[in-house]
Amino acid sequence: VTDASYAEIAARILLDQGQEHSIETPHGLLHVTVHGTGNTRRPAILTFHDVGMESKSCFSTFFKFEEMQEIVKNFTVVHVDAPGQEEGAAPYPLGYVFKSNHADKRQAGLNRCSVCFHWYSFRSVIGVGVGAGAYVLSRFTLSNPDSVEGLVLVNIDPNARGWMDWAAQKISTLTSSLTEQMLSHLFSQEETSGNTELVQSHRERISKAPNLSNIELFWKSYNSRRDLNIDRNSTLKCPVMLVVGDQAPYEDAAVECNSKLDPTTTSFLKVEPMCHLLLPEIAKLVKQ
Repeated sequence: VTDASYAEIAARILLDQGQEHSIETPHGLLHVTVHGTGNTRRPAILTFHDVGMESKSCFSTFFKFEEMQEIVKNFTVVHVDAPGQEEGAAPYPLGYVFKSNHADKRQAGLNRCSVCFHWYSFRSVIGVGVGAGAYVLSRFTLSNPDSVEGLVLVNIDPNARGWMDWAAQKISTLTSSLTEQMLSHLFSQEETSGNTELVQSHRERISKAPNLSNIELFWKSYNSRRDLNIDRNSTLKCPVMLVVGDQAPYEDAAVECNSKLDPTTTSFLKVEPMCHLLLPEIAKLVKQ
């Protein structure tokens, strides 16, 4: 085997595993994994995961699809983990709380994306977010329209929680474990009732997570979100792909979001359940 072949093999290993960085922010330590070329002249692909997941469980399968391999080879892919959510993260000390008021919670998500954006000197990004991550990236885009060239938003809910949602959540915290609440957020009722192998694997992953208390903090923060206040006069300026699973918990919210975006720059895709895992069909569309 030639030296060039060894170099190519080493490069592929590095590309597959990514380079991990920890960045200090005013809102906690930010764990970031970078794959790809490091070319700042092209837009980077910036991902943000959902509650109950982290970047690896949310996106690793998606970026292994053949359709995404060419993108990874030619673009920088940056996976951002919310503070305390990364795989193997230590639990926060007892009594630790996120910023207590709504403005701070909202700004925290923006600052995480902004810090990452400026840390790597990106000219622009293409955002891929799921659930809570879709919300964070949307708000970042509304505040920084010139920095985002496109968005892929999976299972987005742009609305603040209403009183009925608040009451239902309070009851849920009394009757269901945090793990079951996470599963109800990630999967449709049909999927959780079927208790498939996939649901079981996520149940085991979440219930045995050493940072379960951190996950609960992220969950509470997401449930305290403000409305994005999107309408045709105040909307996302970049091209947007909305993706939602059939009978997914946030199907109605995604449909409502679609009605408020510019139809000339928005595409809407409804897929079979389990779209939070980002199916190959989505990978093909992202590549296009």
